[in-house]
Amino acid sequence: MKTPVIAACLPLLLAACASPPPAPVEAPDALKPDGAQALLATVAARGVQIYECRAAKDNPQAAAWVFVAPEANLYDGQGRLVGKHYAGPHWENNDGSKVVGSVKAKADAPQAGAIPWLLLATHSDGPSGDFAKVTSVQRLNTVGGAAPSSGCTAATVGQGARVPYSADYVLFAMR
Repeated sequence: MKTPVIAACLPLLLAACASPPPAPVEAPDALKPDGAQALLATVAARGVQIYECRAAKDNPQAAAWVFVAPEANLYDGQGRLVGKHYAGPHWENNDGSKVVGSVKAKADAPQAGAIPWLLLATHSDGPSGDFAKVTSVQRLNTVGGAAPSSGCTAATVGQGARVPYSADYVLFAMR
């Protein structure tokens, strides 16, 4: 029974592999942290952006996809799993240290269909460890993750969508 499922998914997997990620690009000036911060690490995120179809507040007959949360694994430069990224938004290291962020600046992604690039201010939200000293996070090199362009109507309110995405999260700490 597993063979038909794998065979059906194989073309999707091959298509995903055939599209190379964009080459890393320098962040726009508006997304750079202040000079008192220095690069700590860069982690690659692979996961989904979660959306829910919700009724418009001003018109219950209209509906739109609304962002709910990210759900991604974080990998170091050698491809080792080092943590996870989830609602808050939180970045949590495998050692238990974590930070929560708030958006300071945003820029459109250069790739169509990709979620915006961001600069987020962060503060520790857990025990000491590798992520506890992170003060800013840049989200760069995004691929995918944008809200679906269709499928949300008054009849489908309450349904969810999990849109695959990848991004680089550049972590900064005070010098």
